[in-house]
Amino acid sequence: MDENEVKIKRSVREEYGKVAKKKSTRNSADMPCCGSSPKPVLESQAIGYSVNDIQTVPEESNLGLGCGNPLGLASIREGNVVLDLGSGGGFDCFLAAKKVGPTGKVIGVDMTPEMIEKARQNAQKGHYDNVEFRLGEIEHLPAADNSADLIISNCVVNLVPNKAQGFREVYRVLKPGGHMIISDLVLTKELPEFMRKAAGMYMGGLATAILKDQYLETMKQAGLQDIVVQKESTIPVEFVTDKGFAKGVPRNLIEQFTSAVLDVTVSAGKPL
Repeated sequence: MDENEVKIKRSVREEYGKVAKKKSTRNSADMPCCGSSPKPVLESQAIGYSVNDIQTVPEESNLGLGCGNPLGLASIREGNVVLDLGSGGGFDCFLAAKKVGPTGKVIGVDMTPEMIEKARQNAQKGHYDNVEFRLGEIEHLPAADNSADLIISNCVVNLVPNKAQGFREVYRVLKPGGHMIISDLVLTKELPEFMRKAAGMYMGGLATAILKDQYLETMKQAGLQDIVVQKESTIPVEFVTDKGFAKGVPRNLIEQFTSAVLDVTVSAGKPL
């Protein structure tokens, strides 16, 4: 791991650690995420979650950190093993837990100790006996080979410096015939270095976001097949950066890159 990767990981871990420590999440006015919102409930509805989804999980599991709803397009059967990459407060894990039932299992992986602690507390409050949270990185998943029926992720892979290694890990952990479905941020054109290096940009997910074609090719090179972009929408750069992710960058320069960021939901599978 080079010095830049170490710096990115440290920055993300520190900032998300601060988010996890916030006592109230739904009314936080300064949530650093992929398209931040002062109202996580409204933001979650805007990206595809139902009111029922939001109300049936522990309140503090919804941190408003997502950019899509991968579960909305996922096929989950009772008894499945589901792995959530970058599980945060456990929001998607708890929704998946209802679908896999008591004979299934959901494993959330996050590299931030504070997030793991928060998610475990939420699981205890909600009595989720079929959910487990593990500390670990996407590039080195704490999961056995061929152990997951489904892998999900919500606006986290864009933060991973070594995406090729991350997708290789996805392939390793999926069972033959298993699937992954992730929501994430990708680019339609390269962002200038001054924007990538802007203060706080790592938390906006843009410092390590890559071009859409490169993203999909990286998945393919990892061995994943049947790669399909299920949903795609444009996110103006200024919306992603309006919470201070691009401090010191003149607005007119930011506006030049409006529509350079895409919110995508992608599915893929591991061959039998």
